[in-house]
Amino acid sequence: MINYNKSVSILNKNKIIIGSEKIHSNDSLNRVCSKNVFSKVNYPAANNSAFDGFAIKSLDSKYASKRKEIKFKVLRVLAAGDKPKIKYKKCSCFEIMTGAIIPKPFDTIIPVESAKIVKLKNSRFLFVNKRIKKNQYVRFYGSDFKKKQLIISKGEIINSSHILALKTLGFKNILVKRKPKILFFSTGNEISENNNTPDWMVRNSNSYYVKSLSTNFLFNYYDGGLIKDNDERKFYNILKRKLKSKFDIIITSGAVSAGKFDFIPKIIKKFKTNGYFKGVSIRPGKPVLFAKFKSNNKSFFGLPGNPISSAACFRFFVYPYLQKILGVQLEKPLNAILKNSFVKKKNFTRFVKAKLSINKNNKLEVEILKGQESFKIKSFINSNVWAVLKDGKTQFKKGQMIECYNSTITNKFFLE
Repeated sequence: MINYNKSVSILNKNKIIIGSEKIHSNDSLNRVCSKNVFSKVNYPAANNSAFDGFAIKSLDSKYASKRKEIKFKVLRVLAAGDKPKIKYKKCSCFEIMTGAIIPKPFDTIIPVESAKIVKLKNSRFLFVNKRIKKNQYVRFYGSDFKKKQLIISKGEIINSSHILALKTLGFKNILVKRKPKILFFSTGNEISENNNTPDWMVRNSNSYYVKSLSTNFLFNYYDGGLIKDNDERKFYNILKRKLKSKFDIIITSGAVSAGKFDFIPKIIKKFKTNGYFKGVSIRPGKPVLFAKFKSNNKSFFGLPGNPISSAACFRFFVYPYLQKILGVQLEKPLNAILKNSFVKKKNFTRFVKAKLSINKNNKLEVEILKGQESFKIKSFINSNVWAVLKDGKTQFKKGQMIECYNSTITNKFFLE
């Protein structure tokens, strides 16, 4: 059995290669950017108005005063999207809408709320009684994005804000990392897909949990079905075929411990692999297994069968592995003040279900919840983080700083 840090090191040294693909920017949400994306244009593309109002040449108002108002003839109305073609005449102006381009030599805006407009005969005139500063209420050319300015960094997960920028700046396509294809098998005679399950059976939940993570995350999920305890030979043959298929990562749930029907380790040892380990000094999830197949670009994870053990191992083994192979910057934990003491075995790392909150002093604090057993799901529902209690220590006292990781596998923490 190895410690958790050693297992992480093995995972990092045995990454599979995930290529890139060009997709429509409309479809890029939650995809991993494959290379730095730079703006191809300046934005705004030209000076434009920040307000509805009237555009003038500021120099024409130089001698305006309350005693001597200057009269500007309103030439036309220019809306956003109109071609900004206006022939300038001294002391002329035009009505402009927010976002419309300001053609030269017009260079400043008088908001409509401040404008004095008088209709004389068939024309409208703007009366100005003070000097107007140049560049008033103007959005400047290239003031938001300059050409060749970085928009998205390589390895960033594309979010809605990025899509807003991509569409604004004219990106039709973007190069992203291909989504790894995960094939998931449940194992065990006790597993049932039937809701009306007798007491000696267990409803399948682990596969549905992992599938739910794929909905807004970094991989595509494929269900391999259920492998029974006496299907050892069948699974070996399935695995041989799947190693020649499109799948990148194969995951099983259950049958990885040391029991009579725990056949997964024996099957994996029949293949040539790199980085094989089985058993890590963690709780929950001690029997977890990993291997990278030598013959092709595929990896295998054997997760324990207990629901919380399976969830913890996906969170702290599969998820960081996905981040690594996709080139995503690894997440940093939040450090929080421990609200209640906890005792564990010295040589084990514990992943504990916990509740992160903000105290009255506006500091993060974390409470380790009751119900840490690997079969107890209620405490998992009530948690919002995994608190990590590292090996080498037995007692964790109230007031200590503890590392916390979001339990829902997203890019943000959600606090009540």
